[in-house]
Amino acid sequence: MPFIQSHGLSYYYQIHGSGPTLVLLHGFTGSTANWVELIRPFSERFRVLLLDLPGHGRTASPTDPERYTMERVSRDLLAIFEALQLSDISLLGYSMGGRLAIYIACKHPTSFKKLIIESASPGLASRSERRLRVKSDTHLANEIARDGIPAFIERWQKLPLFASQQQLPLERRQRLHKQRLNNSALGLANSLRGMGTGRQPSLWTELGSLQLPVLILAGEEDAKFTGIATRMAAELPRASLEIVPGAGHNIHLEKPQLFTDIVTGYLNRAREAVPS
Repeated sequence: MPFIQSHGLSYYYQIHGSGPTLVLLHGFTGSTANWVELIRPFSERFRVLLLDLPGHGRTASPTDPERYTMERVSRDLLAIFEALQLSDISLLGYSMGGRLAIYIACKHPTSFKKLIIESASPGLASRSERRLRVKSDTHLANEIARDGIPAFIERWQKLPLFASQQQLPLERRQRLHKQRLNNSALGLANSLRGMGTGRQPSLWTELGSLQLPVLILAGEEDAKFTGIATRMAAELPRASLEIVPGAGHNIHLEKPQLFTDIVTGYLNRAREAVPS
């Protein structure tokens, strides 16, 4: 079972395939297991790196919430990329992983070739919004610590954000439920406290200076993130926007083949456009 240490924290990871590197960053309550249907098609064209983020899956769950901040985790990831001798890196992040991908790309733009954002945002624009969200995230974190993972996941899966997933086959929903249960209460609670949306620095004002090619994906049934995606595309100098029909918040779960085709097509086109 492959683990790698980064600044004293043990990360679980997998590498598949060869070629230019594609890093996949999962969302809150997720893990490397969320990408299982995409590994084979992506690894036929790319060297695919999957990681469990702090507090998730098999990666360690530190007791200090400050160890989960975007600044600290970004530093970890850059060290991991260097230790694994990765090059020609494109970042793909979903939801929380998408927020992290935006952050690390804005702070370290020369480290990456392309950025792909699925159902994510560059943060809340105002301090008052962030303060309210920190309060909300802290309350939810305390509930997780108090009530445990099964009770939290039962409530989490019923959020309107995930309503479109009720149309998925039972087997796929059961697999997702089982994966979510394989997280720790400490890890998820501290992930919210350290990397929740309220703790994320607002990056809206930094988008205009990000010169990376960026693909922004949102599901047409996810009105909130379709709106955010449209706003982001207007701010980024080299953005491509895809609103995916028939999908909600988790496009790669709900429409895996379409998602793979869109991402692979974009990466191949972006690669061909770079002068030799």
